[in-house]
Amino acid sequence: MLDPALEAKRLAVSRDENLPDIDWVTPPAGAVTSTFRAPSGDLAVVSLGDPAHPRVVLVAGATGSKEDFHFIMPELAAAGYYVQSYDLAGQFESHAAGPWNLDPPAKHYTLELFVDDMIAFLAAGAAPVHLLGYSFAGVVAEVVVTSRPDLVASLTLLGTPPDPGQSFAGVSRIGRFSDLATPAAAANLMRWGVQANVLRVRPGRLKFVRDRFHLTRRDSHRDIMDIMMRAPDLEAAIAAVDIPKAVAVGEHDLWPLARHARFAEAIGASISVYRTGHSPCEDAPYELSGDLLALYAKANAG
Repeated sequence: MLDPALEAKRLAVSRDENLPDIDWVTPPAGAVTSTFRAPSGDLAVVSLGDPAHPRVVLVAGATGSKEDFHFIMPELAAAGYYVQSYDLAGQFESHAAGPWNLDPPAKHYTLELFVDDMIAFLAAGAAPVHLLGYSFAGVVAEVVVTSRPDLVASLTLLGTPPDPGQSFAGVSRIGRFSDLATPAAAANLMRWGVQANVLRVRPGRLKFVRDRFHLTRRDSHRDIMDIMMRAPDLEAAIAAVDIPKAVAVGEHDLWPLARHARFAEAIGASISVYRTGHSPCEDAPYELSGDLLALYAKANAG
């Protein structure tokens, strides 16, 4: 008899290998779009599922958006969760949110701005939530889980920089030059790589990410790069938070797997590796969804 877990994994991998090239602008069937008034302004939100069900919040990082979870949201909702995602301030459809809306107004997007927005969003609905931070949003989620552990039932760090301090120092091939780059130069390099289709994404996805840049604010992107060059060291504090934690990463991620493995061990997290690059949520969504549901079941059992 086949092992049900192994068969589910095999099916998920097969579905991931046959993903369609979709119109990423169109939300999943049944999803509701809205805005949330955060401290920095209006954040664009997409929600799917029954609001009475346990809540999942998925957040993308720099140059990303809620659409990055298109394939994952229906899987989690079908399993009995209320799934939400929002665009960070200054990113895509949250482009009108920024430091000028704070009281008092400020000049730059800061880590505190993104943390305060995330705390406000989590606290505005049923909590604790199952929280996933993707790339830079994982840095934000780390601060949130250590400052407001009451809001988080489980933590998943997807492609999150594994090293504190100068996050880019460990990036394969370019790390040794990281101290020479300015935040603006790092942001410009990242934009160029995406628009030049260095990662060879499909036509539908490429059109979407190129169009997304028309709304994403350059100052938000630049300030995020600056924050990532000064990432706080929270490993001990995260390890002390007694909730299920997971590190999820592509085997061809920006940072070497050895660094992600070291980080996962340091914070007391499991680690899952997918046959992708920096974006398992786009390239291995069904396998990732299965692992998320297993993590949530562990949290619910606890």
